[in-house]
Amino acid sequence: MSIKAIIEVNSRTYTILVDKPIDISIPLRASKDNVNAWHLPPPKIYPVKLKDWEGSIKSGASVNFNSIEFNPHAHGTHTECVGHITDEVYSINTTLNQFLFIAELITVVPETLGSDLIISKKQLRFAIGNKKREALIIRTLPNTKDKLNRQYSNTNPPYLSEAAAIYLKEKQVKHLLVDIPSIDKENDNGELLAHKAFWGVDGIIRNEATITELIYVPNSVKDGKYILNLLIAPFHNDATPSKPILYKLFDK
Repeated sequence: MSIKAIIEVNSRTYTILVDKPIDISIPLRASKDNVNAWHLPPPKIYPVKLKDWEGSIKSGASVNFNSIEFNPHAHGTHTECVGHITDEVYSINTTLNQFLFIAELITVVPETLGSDLIISKKQLRFAIGNKKREALIIRTLPNTKDKLNRQYSNTNPPYLSEAAAIYLKEKQVKHLLVDIPSIDKENDNGELLAHKAFWGVDGIIRNEATITELIYVPNSVKDGKYILNLLIAPFHNDATPSKPILYKLFDK
């Protein structure tokens, strides 16, 4: 059975295939092979123990009743709000209150700058052109499946230049999704230039804007325009695990 939905965006009508979602999240697993960053140990999932009771069917309980220890920034796809870098408390559960956006997927090869790999303003301008999108998804090359379990700590992954982040703010991109652990340099002495520029913390703060990191976009997914459904777990925190879903747009 095929399920279709017809949507209208700025007086243009499109069809999306609801039964063909494209999941670009990395799931969390209790394993050393789970994707990891920021020098943390792997996540843990284990049954609750209360006196002589253990929350495991294998141990005689009627249900499996697990606790989970993880960090959203380190252990998988997550979406964060400006509260990640501000004294004032902002919760992603309240700042993100819409979940469907017109998105553009682009692919870039990060440029070499000394010992770093950066995503530059020039690359973004070329890839985006005059398109106006609420959300931008950046896939970096090479794009191998080991992104699903890569151990990023002390590897100096690619990141966005400050100028690139300013450009996205000026383009009014509200939701940025990347397949790297951070849009800033791993060891930047806490400068966080790209985060600060994208959220506009030195001027009018864009508290409605979000950054989603550690996604994975398969090579089979072509660059272009999509509907993004940005699903998040309802945590009152600066960041939360998320499950961004893409739907290809077709002219009606």
